[in-house]
Amino acid sequence: MTALSSPPAPAVQMDPSLRDLWIDVLRHLEGKLQRSQFITWFNDTAILGREEGTLVVGLPLPMFLGWHMEHYRALTLEIVQQFDSSIRQIVYKVDIGLKDNPQRSIDLLKYFPEQRRRKIPGKQEVKLAEGIVTKILNPRYTLEHFIVGSNTRLAHAACQAVAMQPGGKYNPLFLYGGVGLGKTHLLQGTGTAILKQSPKAAVVYTTAEDFTNQVIEAIQHAKMEQFRRRYRLVDVLIIDDVQFLANKERTQEEFFHTFNVLYEDRKQIIISADRPPQELQLEDRLISRFERGMIADVSLPDYETRLAILSEKAADYEVFLDTHVLQFIAEHVTRNVRELEGILMQAVALYELEQRMPTIKSIAEIMRKLNKDPYVDETPVGFEKPEKKQPTFQEIMEGVSRYYSVSVQDMIGASRVREILIPRQIAMHLGRKHLRMSTVRLGEAFSNRDHTTVMNACRKIADRMQNDSQLLREIRAIEKEVGLKDD
Repeated sequence: MTALSSPPAPAVQMDPSLRDLWIDVLRHLEGKLQRSQFITWFNDTAILGREEGTLVVGLPLPMFLGWHMEHYRALTLEIVQQFDSSIRQIVYKVDIGLKDNPQRSIDLLKYFPEQRRRKIPGKQEVKLAEGIVTKILNPRYTLEHFIVGSNTRLAHAACQAVAMQPGGKYNPLFLYGGVGLGKTHLLQGTGTAILKQSPKAAVVYTTAEDFTNQVIEAIQHAKMEQFRRRYRLVDVLIIDDVQFLANKERTQEEFFHTFNVLYEDRKQIIISADRPPQELQLEDRLISRFERGMIADVSLPDYETRLAILSEKAADYEVFLDTHVLQFIAEHVTRNVRELEGILMQAVALYELEQRMPTIKSIAEIMRKLNKDPYVDETPVGFEKPEKKQPTFQEIMEGVSRYYSVSVQDMIGASRVREILIPRQIAMHLGRKHLRMSTVRLGEAFSNRDHTTVMNACRKIADRMQNDSQLLREIRAIEKEVGLKDD
């Protein structure tokens, strides 16, 4: 799919059939996006044309282009194909003549007036009926887009079951695990799935800290009855980081009574914490209620899951990264998913802002700058490296090639530019040091070079390593990546 840009088109009306199609598409999009996002990014848009399987969607401002291509293109195409299966791609075209022009574009406020959900100005919250307030659910956090691994299979299945039958046998649903492992994604994804099935349901997502602040505010203004009444009206209550209620006796008491009322009314309760219920510093009566339902842990992702997450995210960013780069990140970033995505984001930024294709070397530099040096010896929890056999010289060559982003053919060839000469000398050094290859054999491997050339190359690298800490780090990085065992 591509994007076009053009000067304003003549002030002609949108084709009625295309207008009807676009309104139908927008109606479906409205149900899948937060209203603030829907209004911001789809107001004054239009279908400008349709030809041979291509739909041309007009955007009123240049700034819309990148955002639509990154966030909404696939979703829009999926919905369009529900109405016209012959459409195979969407092409975006910037046309500033669409702005505030109801004859040519769709005024969302006219066609899609605000319903009972209303965003509170200045806050990431939505006001529901009867004064109930919920945090906005992140549209990217869906159960469909959650990468399921052995560490999250049970938790994800439980969330799917709750989404299908809120208030059923998995009530309450209690998820626990460390920071950045995906609990919030699962909580919000479950809330979004419930709303997709029952758009009028009062789904409240909040944190234990915000719940506490609401209790304090209600006490200060003598409005506890109103506070209790509001929370008794919700259909689904999602509380994140419930461990925050520790040592807050009054808030625990209010939450206890709210929990009881909702549970008795078969309303769904979903809770997350950083540890299992029995380890929380909360009242026993709360812990016993948490243990009534389904308890699932969200633990550290294994290597395969980390790699799957990276591959999925890279596809979302529409950036092709070498498999070895993704494997390198997956191997060395093990603490949580949030950190994993952060390193990937840095790599994508490197590509988009500097037009530099990420390499193992550049990723290692990024990690060092973030104090996450991949070559500091440590044994990450939950991830054990398999025993590696001594690599072949071809594998060493390929490792040097990947690290410095030069081809093996160039390293073997005659070029003496520094960008190729240094990797060539390093490969010779590693073959000599670790595989005990003779200088004659190494010379033959490099297009029959003289053995004295190999000797000089190995000596130069050995001498430079004494004074060049950067080169030393790079060689150690290659050794570790290739799986070379030190003498």
